[in-house]
Amino acid sequence: MPPVAAGPGGGGGYGSASQPPAQQPAPAGFSTPTTYTKGQPTPPRGTRTGPPGPAAPAAGAGAAARRPGPAAPVGRVRKARLRVTKADPWSVMKVSFLLSLAVGVVVIVATAVLWMTLDALGVFDSLASTLKEVTGNDSTGSVDLMDYVGFGKVMMFTTLIAVVDVVLMTALATLSAFIYNTAAGFTGGIELTLAEED
Repeated sequence: MPPVAAGPGGGGGYGSASQPPAQQPAPAGFSTPTTYTKGQPTPPRGTRTGPPGPAAPAAGAGAAARRPGPAAPVGRVRKARLRVTKADPWSVMKVSFLLSLAVGVVVIVATAVLWMTLDALGVFDSLASTLKEVTGNDSTGSVDLMDYVGFGKVMMFTTLIAVVDVVLMTALATLSAFIYNTAAGFTGGIELTLAEED
């Protein structure tokens, strides 16, 4: 007897067993539907069910896998060893000139302040009177102290010393740069260790 064709409802022919429809893949953006066989207990309400896959790792293994590594040491210091092989004479001359000029200005200002302080305290007047008593009261034999330690003479002498100091310090620093470059060519220069904190 020929088999009866399937009806519009999709049922099988006479004597044929009904086959469950094949599970279609879920469209993009949707979760895979879960099917249960007849008589299988359903999980409690609210239980998340996912597609069958490899078994989840044990709690101990997962905890061991998620255990963080040792913490990085705090306050680690990085060091670098550098060597000064050459000093530029032109830059050395400029820096030494500015430094010596600053020293000269400080010396001049300090001398002026010191002289004014001593004059306000009456030190020069007491020294002049003592010197007149020692050398004599007459005008021919007396010595006026202010002729030697007057403000004008003191400041002129201090300015002269400051100018000589600027010239000498600049020349010596530049000459030292040339000497260092020559010595560094034979010895490799001065070695420095620089440290940088993280």
